[in-house]
Amino acid sequence: MSKQYFRTIWISDTHLGNKNTQAGLLADFLDSTESEKLFLLGDIVDLWKMSKKGHWPKAHQDVLKKIFDKARAGTEVIYIPGNHDPFFRDFNGLGIGHISIHEEYIHQTANGQKLLLLHGDRFDEEITCARWLFHFADFLYESIITVNRHLNRIRARLNRPYWSLSGALKIRSKKVRSYITEFEQKVIAYGKEQGVDGVVCGHIHQPKLDRINGLIYANDGDWLESCSALVETTDGKLQLMDWSIKTAHHLQPATA
Repeated sequence: MSKQYFRTIWISDTHLGNKNTQAGLLADFLDSTESEKLFLLGDIVDLWKMSKKGHWPKAHQDVLKKIFDKARAGTEVIYIPGNHDPFFRDFNGLGIGHISIHEEYIHQTANGQKLLLLHGDRFDEEITCARWLFHFADFLYESIITVNRHLNRIRARLNRPYWSLSGALKIRSKKVRSYITEFEQKVIAYGKEQGVDGVVCGHIHQPKLDRINGLIYANDGDWLESCSALVETTDGKLQLMDWSIKTAHHLQPATA
């Protein structure tokens, strides 16, 4: 099987251990791509969800094995933990096997742009709100994602492509759009403080590649809803990949 080659790949929010993870599509993505570097921008293993109700099928184990296999084969794999796998933040600057762990990371593209890499949860006010409200919001989100999973099982039987119910609902919600915009502005403001050309993050499960206030803003999405990744080509161009339709689409040029 021929593979697509990239200089760099970013994925995040795979939430292995969550029954709603699209592990099949993620495994296919990992099998179909190669890169010099693979960045894991947090919430890779959903320790928070697993602590409440364990769910670790073979499909999730296979995904994790594919990542470790890539690291052993020579891909530089760098892991930046998120709020669902915060345990690994205690290993900042160290490594697990062939995978190094960092709180943040500066990546330089082939065309010389400096990108700050982080998960993004520090800019999410929802996490710092009242605990009961946070858990209620999480319950609503998980309910929608569960419906999304069952809906796409039916669509698969009808030979219909994957479709994100939650993504469609986000577009229609003014409050959610406002939340996303506020998050993006905070991320970009932090990037300006750090003197970089752009920021790559995850966390909000909303893939995007754009230029905001003069800086590149890239969010690689997730593997619960959008099944997306960010990639850098050999000449330094950034692209978003929507693996739900197995088509790479370049949303907007991201050059200095």
